[in-house]
Amino acid sequence: MRWRGAGMSRTTTAARLHEHGSPLRVEEVALPEPGDGEVVVDLAFAGVNPVDRYTAAGQVASDGPLPRTLGGEASGRLDDGTGVLVNGGGLGTQRDGVWAQRAVVPREAVIALPQGVDLPTASAVGVAGLTAWNCVVREGEVAAGDRVLVLGAAGGVGLPIVGLAAARGATVWGQTGSPHKAQAIRDAGAADVIVTDADGLAAAAADLRPSVVIDPLGGPFTPAALALIQPRGRYVVFGTSAGREVTLNLQAVYRSHLRVLGYSGMVLSAEERAEQLRETLRAIAEGRLRIPVDRTLPLAKVAEALDLLAARALTGKVLLDLS
Repeated sequence: MRWRGAGMSRTTTAARLHEHGSPLRVEEVALPEPGDGEVVVDLAFAGVNPVDRYTAAGQVASDGPLPRTLGGEASGRLDDGTGVLVNGGGLGTQRDGVWAQRAVVPREAVIALPQGVDLPTASAVGVAGLTAWNCVVREGEVAAGDRVLVLGAAGGVGLPIVGLAAARGATVWGQTGSPHKAQAIRDAGAADVIVTDADGLAAAAADLRPSVVIDPLGGPFTPAALALIQPRGRYVVFGTSAGREVTLNLQAVYRSHLRVLGYSGMVLSAEERAEQLRETLRAIAEGRLRIPVDRTLPLAKVAEALDLLAARALTGKVLLDLS
């Protein structure tokens, strides 16, 4: 993509949502002039996340403008060459997002990268990195001596959670339903991996006696894992891919003095998001947090990226190369 010349429309190639439930169109679109509080970013890589699928289907931000460019997290460079992470500010939901070669974005959604964080990694920090940091550090308060059970541990967020919890000195077990994903969980730092569905979870994880459970699944996994957690333990939920309705034994919760905690980046203020993104970037730069990437696809294959997510065929993140 290049500016088309003085006095002419400036354009970029972007993945656009025209109708909920219909395939995205990768097409050339006009790039608006930046307004007050906005900057132009030359984008390099973008993260693809389950919320993007839900947005395309109209299950999230169904009132957003159409057509619009999707994508809520990316990395790139400002005109002066500064490497940046781009995340927040309603990108991809209430305004054009960042699945494009260039984008006009709110200045508050741009965070300069510290030395030691490359552009591919930075493009996954806004969702996977930030969620891992908050679930492990802020909500789970994981520390040396904790015993942590991570459900859905082979996912784009699960692997960073495993690695970060292990880096903080905890003993980490990861759960997956796919035997071929077990090695990736071990490579991330898990002391053990249990391959099981919800029905087998209680028996498979009984020896761990977890003090912390981190759960992106919900459904039948939640009561099974909650029954394992030890007194004064913390249970952190950040997703419901296995079901949003659960039945809990509240007596067991209060008698064991358990804390059930939820995390969602959707409720963060701009100031909270910026502060926590900087914390997360520092952890990456210092080697305390890693975000494994399964594969990187060109922007033209955005539909394939979304299909891979839907099929749960990934071990780690999938990125889009926007060049």
